[in-house]
Formats: sequence, C-alpha cells, structure tokens
Amino acid sequence: MFLLRFLARHSFHFGALFFTFSVVLPALGCSESLETIPLTIKGVTFTVEVARTPAEQQRGLMFRKKMAETHGMIFPYGSDRRLSFWMKDTQIPLSIAFISSDGVIKEIYDMEPLSLREIASSQSVRFALEVNKGVFEKYNITPGDGVQFPPDFK
Repeated sequence: MFLLRFLARHSFHFGALFFTFSVVLPALGCSESLETIPLTIKGVTFTVEVARTPAEQQRGLMFRKKMAETHGMIFPYGSDRRLSFWMKDTQIPLSIAFISSDGVIKEIYDMEPLSLREIASSQSVRFALEVNKGVFEKYNITPGDGVQFPPDFK
C-alpha cells in the first residue's frame, strides 16, 4: 500500500525523468555509445566511433566539446558515392578524410566549428573519417596514404 501511495504522489517526477532520458539526452548527442574500432594510418592507431545509421551519421560529433587527439568518427557507406559534410552544431574544429573502398585517402579538408559551409568529396568514396583539426598534418598523413581497417569491418 505504501508503494502505491508513493508512486501516485511521485508519478510526475518519474515521468519527467523518463522524458529526460528518452527524449532530451538523445537529442543532445548523449544517447547510447557507438561501436568503436581501431584504424591505423602510417603507424598511428586511431580509436574511432562508427556512425552507421542515418541518425548516427546526421548527429556525428555534434555537441561535443572535446575529443582525445587520436580519436575520431568513421562514417561508412554501403556503396561508393560523393559525400558532403557540414559543421552545424559541431563545436570542435575537425579535419575530414574522404577514403575510397580500397582504403586509400583521396582528399583531406579542414572544417571550422559551427560552419554551415558544405565540404564535399570531389569523387566517389566509401568512407569519411573525422578527427581533430591538424592531427593528419601532425602525423604527416596525406592523400594517397592507406587506412588499415579491422579485418571484419564493413
């Protein structure tokens, strides 16, 4: 009986908590964590989150305030295509590498926080990799370099 009275009195609070965890946090990019994989480029291993679904790809790195130096996010697509990205609601400066289906970096661009300017690949590619701005330059990673994916990565 006590439990029923307690729940009846506090149902608003439980509803507010449910709303916060089911609607507000995912909208802020605080939903369940994404799969992470290691990628190696020129001997440097990056730990990257995998944005597979359209919702994950649309959210990307939005609302993040910082990211470890050799961390990032990979955007795999099911087929080769021209890709375009922007920095809406993305607060950290990034560099993006467009990568072919055979794992070769085709292009690298720097992107500014909160910019609505579209950054597009000039050719069809399979993947996009976002890392902190300047990290590719720091490790002398350039177009033509190969990316080593885990064997089971698709």
